[in-house]
Amino acid sequence: MVPGIFVREAGQSDVSTLIEYNLSLANETESILLDKDILRLGIEKALKLNDCRYLVAELNNKIVGQTMVTSEWSDWRNGVIWWMQSVYVNPDYRKRGVFQSILKHIENLAEKIPEVKALRLYVMDDNQIAQRVYQNLGMNNSNYLVYEKPHKT
Repeated sequence: MVPGIFVREAGQSDVSTLIEYNLSLANETESILLDKDILRLGIEKALKLNDCRYLVAELNNKIVGQTMVTSEWSDWRNGVIWWMQSVYVNPDYRKRGVFQSILKHIENLAEKIPEVKALRLYVMDDNQIAQRVYQNLGMNNSNYLVYEKPHKT
């Protein structure tokens, strides 16, 4: 953990920041403008789900980063894979160990739950900066590609 950075589970009082950061994330990484009302509903629902949690990193009582963790059952491993999604660090606080602190917090949580077999995230294939960050933190390219077929809009 990086001194001064505190990681905690997000709550209802953090929704406005989570919305702001997710809007920025989608725009910055995929040039997508999300519908703010749908996003708010999605975040509020995520905060109530049992197998989903948002974590936020604070520095000087200001939220400077976020990550959402969801669970995927793996029959091959007879356990769960925690997916880190919506990873975002405020641009003013990048290269200060914010995501490193979030990842360490997630790793510490996972160590206490034997059912957790792996931590994963996906990253845009052209986001070389994020890929280097993840590699520098000990994560490896799993060589999976992600395919998607939208069902409903």
